Parts: sequence; C-alpha cells; structure tokens
Amino acid sequence: MKTNPNFQDADAFYERLLNAHSGLSREDSELLNARLILIMANQLGDTAVLQACIAAASPTAPPKSARPVE
Repeated sequence: MKTNPNFQDADAFYERLLNAHSGLSREDSELLNARLILIMANQLGDTAVLQACIAAASPTAPPKSARPVE
C-alpha cells in the first residue's frame, strides 16, 4: 500500500470531487462516494492492498507513525 503522496494533481482532483457533490442531498452524496469507492477499488484490483487500505482508513487504525511504510 502506498502511503506517500502519489497524486499528479491533488488540488484538481479534490476540486473535481467537491464539484461532483455540489447540489447533492446527503443521501445522494453518500451514494456517489460508495460508487466512487467501488470504481476505484475495481481499478486497483489487488485484494491485499484493498484490505490494507480499509485497515489504514479504519477509525481504530494505529497512528500513521506506528504503521510500517512500504
């Protein structure tokens, strides 16, 4: 799992993400997030990496400094 920044243009991505949510209800925004997560997970495709990402994003994940860096 990559833990260092790996964006070509993080600001542009974030702006597009915010724009995609503009005007949506909370429910529609959550559905957009769910679809986006599944589409991105499909692009990644590696089950072990996906599991590591879920663990790292979990509210019970150890602090970043305690996780191994790959």
